[in-house]
Amino acid sequence: MRIVVYGAGGIGCYVGGRLAAAGTSVTFVGRQRVADELAVHGLRLTDYRGADLRVPEVRVETTPAAAAEADLVLVTVKSAATGTAAAELAGVLKPGAVVVSFQNGLRNGEVLKARLGEQTVVTGMVPFNVLNRGEGVFHQGTEGALDVQRDAALTPYLDAFAAAGLPLTQHDDIVPVQWAKLLLNLNNPINALSNLPLRDELSQRAYRQCLALAQAETLKLLDAAGIEPAQLLAIPMHRFPMVLRLPDFLFRRVAGKVLAVDPLARTSMWEDLEAGRATEIDYLNGEVVRLADSLGRSAPVNRRLVELIRAAETARRAWSGPGLLRELQR
Repeated sequence: MRIVVYGAGGIGCYVGGRLAAAGTSVTFVGRQRVADELAVHGLRLTDYRGADLRVPEVRVETTPAAAAEADLVLVTVKSAATGTAAAELAGVLKPGAVVVSFQNGLRNGEVLKARLGEQTVVTGMVPFNVLNRGEGVFHQGTEGALDVQRDAALTPYLDAFAAAGLPLTQHDDIVPVQWAKLLLNLNNPINALSNLPLRDELSQRAYRQCLALAQAETLKLLDAAGIEPAQLLAIPMHRFPMVLRLPDFLFRRVAGKVLAVDPLARTSMWEDLEAGRATEIDYLNGEVVRLADSLGRSAPVNRRLVELIRAAETARRAWSGPGLLRELQR
């Protein structure tokens, strides 16, 4: 069983590292700086439940050729790089290889399928948060298993993922699951703009009200489009904005589990801004704007969040909860 992780970032290193720690042969394809870092430090995988796993020797390659003999490829590059990854993989993958997209956004699987006609492409979703702590340490800060479109081609790999503590939850229709995850990910720009850990941000009502605005706007658009998001949490998604608006003491009672996240947890968008990288805002809140445009409607809250993050990519600014809420309510 030859597994290749194509994109050695936070999600790729964590998921691939858990597989490697459980004894599966994994090759990572990433940038030279990642190869150098992991050559020195190896991989260390920790999580909010207290897991602490080490992979002292990690195979990291820097060219697409490393995927030539792969049976299973996990694509974990940023969404903006999916087209490039698809073109690179099309030139080296063997027919019949299985390719799983574990990326943010909605359309990455379709982009891969358009270029990989001789391979089986499966759309997946990673519901949990991973923080890159540096020196080969990757930390899972929130709960969740891995979600994938149901496909018989995944059967040979189910035991390996289960042994790694990351069982694959298969769905007959992955689109409602993707939209449900995107509804939760609408918090990514709010968290990045707050410059706070997730738990601290979500503990403050004003920031939650910002998220409620973005989610309520999105839910109306989904209803108009005839899309019913899956239920990922105990609280149904259509009720989530109402719960987010509750005063802090009531929110802790009703949705305390939402705050039961690791104090280290941050969003990948915060990491991108910290590192001076382009974010995935176009594939999160930007997808809501595209849906609104397709329906002949508007999405002013999500559009403004896109604009604020684009501005933050060039000039970083931390927003207070009340300040950001006023900006979005305008």
